Amino acid sequence: MTRSHWWVHLLLLLASFIAVFPVLWIMMTSFKQRAEVFSTELHLIPQTFTWENYVHVLTRADGVFLRWMANSFLVALLTSLVALALSTTAAYALSRFKFAGKRAIHYGFFLTQMFPGALLIIPLYKIVNSLGLLNNYLGLILAYCTVAVPFCVMMLKNFFDTVPYELEEAARVDGLSHFGTFYRIVLPLSIPGVAVTAFYAFITAWNEFLIALTFMSDQTMYTLPIGLQQFVNQFNADWHYLSAGAIIVTLPVLVVFLIAQKYLVAGLTSGGTKG
Repeated sequence: MTRSHWWVHLLLLLASFIAVFPVLWIMMTSFKQRAEVFSTELHLIPQTFTWENYVHVLTRADGVFLRWMANSFLVALLTSLVALALSTTAAYALSRFKFAGKRAIHYGFFLTQMFPGALLIIPLYKIVNSLGLLNNYLGLILAYCTVAVPFCVMMLKNFFDTVPYELEEAARVDGLSHFGTFYRIVLPLSIPGVAVTAFYAFITAWNEFLIALTFMSDQTMYTLPIGLQQFVNQFNADWHYLSAGAIIVTLPVLVVFLIAQKYLVAGLTSGGTKG
């Protein structure tokens, strides 16, 4: 190992430690007792490990935390399915067909990514309110799709562009329609890209806080990001409960990532090797 490589490895280890340390601190805090959390002495490793924080969070108010988790999973899953249905067809149309306004639509999707999400709150609220979908999962899913779909379309278009057009021509010679070619040829060859976009849409809906806080007022219909706010009081926060809740929130996302990991790695790297 040369001297320069030694320093590179050291910097990478330092960067990795900086990235992991906040998560490690939250995880260790979730196992600490309240007195130790609010103590002036700082210890990364708990002096006394306890599971009481997790038990309190999961059993709080007759298990309302599990209800929030189910709400988040339902909203994130349906957002992913709706976003995929819309973005795959839109991306395929942008990739394969020529029509008036195609370039403007493509730039329009790109332009929507430049605005801060907070600017969308008021127009989205007015639209959802006019549809009578406030405090309704459907309103929340539609709002999340407006954020996720444009980015998913741009990602999927790049994947569809890498599928050889000759394969579709051969399929049409064999009698497949445009939709049959898309469903039987293009979509299976773009599974890594579809997995990446589905994961992105899922994470977007799972972590979102501001729109959910604005649209949802019934506590039983809260999603997890709003539910975690209940552990923050007016003058302080129950950091031990908040940390336990934060660790529980990450577990479903970790499971989804592990299931789709094979496709995610292929999807993230294929863009750098195909023209």
